[in-house]
Amino acid sequence: MARNPIRFTTALFAVAVLTLAACGDDDTDSTAGSGTRTIEIEMRDIEFSPDEVQVEPGETVRFVFHNRGAVLHDAFIGDEAAQDEHEMEMRGGGDMDMDDEGHDDGGEGGITVEPGETGELTHTFREGDELLIGCHEEGHYEAGMRITINVG
Repeated sequence: MARNPIRFTTALFAVAVLTLAACGDDDTDSTAGSGTRTIEIEMRDIEFSPDEVQVEPGETVRFVFHNRGAVLHDAFIGDEAAQDEHEMEMRGGGDMDMDDEGHDDGGEGGITVEPGETGELTHTFREGDELLIGCHEEGHYEAGMRITINVG
């Protein structure tokens, strides 16, 4: 029984194309919302870098904060009202989970990162979210230590 070299070559070519398509890397993420993207953030003196990030609705993002500064920093995710409330809590005017030194102990939405250390927060974003990440150590938020999160 003779083999048909054209049919064999065509089948081999089709398998190769399908394999390459499955392994290919393009700009469209077909698993949006099902994976976790990592964004590295540096904390320095009284600034975050970057100070603005873009995310998609339904996307889960793991923020990794590297404190490159000489002082303690915190990172709190929330809208402007939540940022104001967290600021008040940090100044002793509210009720939140605090450690022995009066810092947020890593409750929902916030972490504290010692100089030279790293901390993480993970958040899933929704359509219409208007969120910021702010540092509420004394004077930092007022000085502009915040990250604008653009959803969409």
